[in-house]
Amino acid sequence: MNNHHYNQSLRAYAHELRSESVSIAERYIWKQLLSRGKMGTKFKRQRPIDSFIVDFFAQEIGLIIEIDGNSHYHKPGYDEMRQSRLEGLGFTFLRFTEGEVMLDLQGVGTRIEHAVRCLKEK
Repeated sequence: MNNHHYNQSLRAYAHELRSESVSIAERYIWKQLLSRGKMGTKFKRQRPIDSFIVDFFAQEIGLIIEIDGNSHYHKPGYDEMRQSRLEGLGFTFLRFTEGEVMLDLQGVGTRIEHAVRCLKEK
């Protein structure tokens, strides 16, 4: 899994997502918690993996973080299938709502730190 199932064909779309349609919650968690190795590992934004684009990905430890906005409430079956498929490839998932990020960033940060620490110990 040295390329971590990177999907080159989604690269342009991922770039577009990073630059044009990032939610406020995604920007907030990126600036406050995930950028510049603040969690002790490097995260990438809008990373193409398999046939999906994930919000945040720590390649070193195989951790995917998803921020669910309003659009996710209308497609729970798709999100479950997507997460199951990516977990089947060996990735670990953390999922937060936009509300959790905006209202309890400290709690979100604590959960991410715990996951990073546990995955590094594997």
